[in-house]
Amino acid sequence: MSKSKGKQFSKTLVWMMLIFVVLGLGGFGVSNFGGRVESIGSVGDTEISTDSYARALQRELRARTAATGQNMSLAEAQASGLVDAVRAQEISNAALDNEMHRIGVSVGDDQVAREVMRLDAFKGPDGSFDREAYRYVLSQNGMTETQFETSLRKEAARSLLQTAVVAGLDAPKTYVDTLYTYIAERRSVSLIHLTADALDAPVPDPTEDQIKARYEATPEAYTAPMTRKITYAWLSPEAMADTIEPDEALLRQLYEQHIDEFVQPEKRLVERLVFSSMNEAQTAMDKIEAGEESFDDAVAARGLAIDDIDMGDVSEVQIGGEAGRAVFALTEPGLAGPLMSDLGPAIFRVNAILAKQEIPFEEARERLAPEAVHSRAVRMIADKINDYDDLLAAGATLEDLARETEMQLGQIDYTADSDQGIAAYQDFREAADAAVEGDFPEIKELDDGGIFALRLDREIPPTLRPLEAVQDQVVSDWRRAETARRLADKAEALKARIDGGEEMTALGVDVTSETALSRGGLMPQPLSDAMFRLADIGDSAVVPVGAEVWLIRLDEILPPDADAPGAEMLRRNIAAQAGQGLAQDLYAYFAQAVTNAAGLSLDQAAINAVHAQFR
Repeated sequence: MSKSKGKQFSKTLVWMMLIFVVLGLGGFGVSNFGGRVESIGSVGDTEISTDSYARALQRELRARTAATGQNMSLAEAQASGLVDAVRAQEISNAALDNEMHRIGVSVGDDQVAREVMRLDAFKGPDGSFDREAYRYVLSQNGMTETQFETSLRKEAARSLLQTAVVAGLDAPKTYVDTLYTYIAERRSVSLIHLTADALDAPVPDPTEDQIKARYEATPEAYTAPMTRKITYAWLSPEAMADTIEPDEALLRQLYEQHIDEFVQPEKRLVERLVFSSMNEAQTAMDKIEAGEESFDDAVAARGLAIDDIDMGDVSEVQIGGEAGRAVFALTEPGLAGPLMSDLGPAIFRVNAILAKQEIPFEEARERLAPEAVHSRAVRMIADKINDYDDLLAAGATLEDLARETEMQLGQIDYTADSDQGIAAYQDFREAADAAVEGDFPEIKELDDGGIFALRLDREIPPTLRPLEAVQDQVVSDWRRAETARRLADKAEALKARIDGGEEMTALGVDVTSETALSRGGLMPQPLSDAMFRLADIGDSAVVPVGAEVWLIRLDEILPPDADAPGAEMLRRNIAAQAGQGLAQDLYAYFAQAVTNAAGLSLDQAAINAVHAQFR
């Protein structure tokens, strides 16, 4: 086995164990199902623990929640195949454990102890292993030291077996070369772009029969989405603003917090050209003063651009020291130096002088008032949440809430596309999506400090709108489709002439050329896809894109550019991914083989019992 692969699997093992601790010790609460059922099945003589299966399933559900921001139910996990994948992994682990036991391979106590002491979850305040923390973390998550260490030992042993199975496995060079050539291949093409202006005559208005046919052929385009009729009560900080007088103390506090906005020292727009020595800087300054070269020439002579030396608007303190004093001693734009800066000897150029700015509190008060009012409104709303919740719990309706409090009543026909008014808030949309008819409203908070409560009154399923209500849209859609059809017909006629041997430049339409394009290098994307579907030089294709049509001809097929930036990195990445894929496949086949050899049995009742814990 190569050193690099050994290091890779060592890192993999550490990450697996870290993940096991951080995610696996989640406190699932399945304690062997009261001692009645301890496994969901077995591979050979090795049982598949119910606790292990439950923890693995919970770990994956949490990972999906973290990735998407939405909780995944067990039913959704089953429908997506996630549950089957977790169970298959547990079966594979048991098969490998069984094989390791059969051949007599294990990991010693010293190695397990070292791995336990490396894990941050078991370290004390001083960063060293803390046995009490170790015991506490395990007990809080329903595991004994023996159970955890046994699991750790199995993970380490499986890693050893995995290393032995795929050691030295690299993707064949021919395979990598083939993938690289395919991915990095370049092509040159000629293009004709046809828009509505290319038609011989404008597309006429559709007839009544054509309108009806379009409407009936594409009903999904004219079907109203599922609509949830929702009543809500809403209180926003803005709604309370008119009732609030700015708090003087808070205004002064805000003024101090934003003092840098209101009191700014004199600043200057400065560029700094740094040299390796004071002599070199002085020589450059002498040439500038003698008129032999400009400051810009000196910048270019050092291989720099103006952006490289631009300091922006800076204060004397920001420049610092003698250099800062000299730069700010200038009474107008100009040069200063050479001077020692924090980066070395430098010449400074001042391009503009920005006067000191000081806005007193009395002038800043008006600008600060909206923020002060908003902060006060947010605090007032927060103080009311419990009272409003109590009213709802006592049986008050949203209408009662609007009559008896500052909350405002509203209604919305909510769809998945709603994003106006209160539906602009993510918190509201999530609550609206989750609402169920008959649920009692509850106070929820918005990210701007406002609050709301909602009630789902009824749900209207997707409904086909009457033709008369969408006739203008149908006409527009028909005209767009008819334009695309006529353009496609024209493009096909031009294609036939090209395929018959005519030159594209003789067709009487504008032709453009693109050379040495890589995949994705021709926009819009359907054009790039079509370009790489063409098999031979001279082949052509008609490519509709919306209401426009392109005619494309393949002129040249070029090999990858070996000198292109990133070419070698692309080849290495392809080789690494191909090798990893082969290793994963080989390991999966090995796991399946040892499973078949040892024999698999599953207890569906035990599996159902684990699943019941997630409902």
